[in-house]
Amino acid sequence: MSIFRQILRTQNVKLVNQAFFNGPSRFCSAAAFDTKKFDEITKKNKIVIFMKGNPEQPMCGFSNAVVQIMRMHGVNYDSYNVLENDNLRQGIKDYSNWPTIPQVYINGEFVGGCDILLQMHQSGDLIEELKKVGITSALLKEASEKPKE
Repeated sequence: MSIFRQILRTQNVKLVNQAFFNGPSRFCSAAAFDTKKFDEITKKNKIVIFMKGNPEQPMCGFSNAVVQIMRMHGVNYDSYNVLENDNLRQGIKDYSNWPTIPQVYINGEFVGGCDILLQMHQSGDLIEELKKVGITSALLKEASEKPKE
């Protein structure tokens, strides 16, 4: 089975319940997103993505590109829709000192946005970074399953 079909079939994306942010976004205060809270959020899963929209419906091309890269690698991750809360959106930018969305964290460490993740994917560095945190890329699995000529 091709990697594309495997990814479409499995859809290994874990969406995070907004209850983590104390209920609906209109009730969240700026204080809910301090450094300690972001430390907790970014370390909650091996891969965490702050994006516009959600993996099933990205709301910008850059967020969509990150989702597609993660799907190709068959990676489970937590996602946070920054469009649902202005405090979350600005807070993550302040936390990372990075002005754009999406933002990708691996093992609690800020990796970068769409361009950096795309470069890592193209160079093979993403596979190596995933290995460091105990994740085997689906692309690596597929390559090892191909019959040798």
